[in-house]
Amino acid sequence: MEFAYSAKTQQYRERVEAFMAEHVFPAEARYAAELAANTAAGKRWTPLPVIEELKPKARAAGLWNLFLPHDSHHGGAGLTNLEYAPLAELMGRVLWSSEVFNCSAPDTGNMEVLARYGSPAHQKQWLEPLLAGEIRSGFAMTEPAVASSDATNIEARIERQGDEYVINGRKWWTSGGGDPRCKILIFMGKTNPDAPRHEQQSMILVPMDTPGVKVLRQLPVFGYDDAPHGHSEVEFTNVRVPVSNILLGEGRGFEIAQGRLGPGRIHHCMRLIGIAERALELMCQRAVARVAFGKTIAQQTVTQERIAEARCMIEQARLLTLKAAWMMDVAGNKTAKAEIAMIKVVAPSMALKVIDWAMQVHGGMGVSDDVPLAFFYAQARTLRFADGPDEVHRNAIAKIELGRHTPR
Repeated sequence: MEFAYSAKTQQYRERVEAFMAEHVFPAEARYAAELAANTAAGKRWTPLPVIEELKPKARAAGLWNLFLPHDSHHGGAGLTNLEYAPLAELMGRVLWSSEVFNCSAPDTGNMEVLARYGSPAHQKQWLEPLLAGEIRSGFAMTEPAVASSDATNIEARIERQGDEYVINGRKWWTSGGGDPRCKILIFMGKTNPDAPRHEQQSMILVPMDTPGVKVLRQLPVFGYDDAPHGHSEVEFTNVRVPVSNILLGEGRGFEIAQGRLGPGRIHHCMRLIGIAERALELMCQRAVARVAFGKTIAQQTVTQERIAEARCMIEQARLLTLKAAWMMDVAGNKTAKAEIAMIKVVAPSMALKVIDWAMQVHGGMGVSDDVPLAFFYAQARTLRFADGPDEVHRNAIAKIELGRHTPR
């Protein structure tokens, strides 16, 4: 792989950086003020005007649906995973900014699923408005009653009755379920409990307004509810959808999940690297501005050691993530599975350490909402679970490594 960004990537990086500097960073205070005003008015789960005003500006600047892969026929920038990864990092410096570019989770993964596995009718009804930023979506996979790190544990049922599927179960951490613009869910459930282990599950499209779909609550993380996006617990009681809503066919759920999660893990990890870069930047700014015990915090040896270590950790995580993206592009997700697993272990832990050091330099301010570090920490800690917990990925890495030393 080449270590230098391609001319195309560099051009997009410069454009995204310029847009962030001109429009996104200056809007951070407005975003917080609008969210606070909505909360005071009892409208916390209402889309914020600042986001809606920035979207057409990003679209006009040609910075829209940048995540769409190069083999997509649905528009976008036509970037590979390797080319898009540095852009995801830049967006990650402000946690809500990905939506401005129509590049936020879970919509990106859902759009990739619909583009790759959806029928023409699915694409017309759901993909096109998602690509236009007119609606949002959710992904209903994790369940409160079972250890969903092993997706074969999922108990929610999808049972065929004539020309319909009947869905029953309870999901949680359904990201996006709190947003009134969320119109469609991709739901993973069990269609055939007697099939081989990885052929029992299927994915199906469930419109949010289908009778029997009930959002029970929004789940906070360390007190942050991620409004107006949210992470919902959702109950499905005798939910009926047409047979045509199934994706690919019964028993194809794991196949779809693997196609969906590979690029998503790259996006998550690069956004985490963006968060870590922002935390290090805030850490350095605070360190040179504050005096303790007769010298600036930046002159304290412990601070210098942490700044140096943070820079090393960020660079290592970035290179590993870019390698994984490159391998996915040239050899496919299956070949890159060890690298994909490694970045999901490395990137969140790295970000948490850098954010923690930045908090320490800020003192009491670091754990307040006067700076974004506490929110960064909550997000990074959550991503040690999202798309598979550390333990699952470490097991996968170890098995691959041991396999290289096992006689065949």
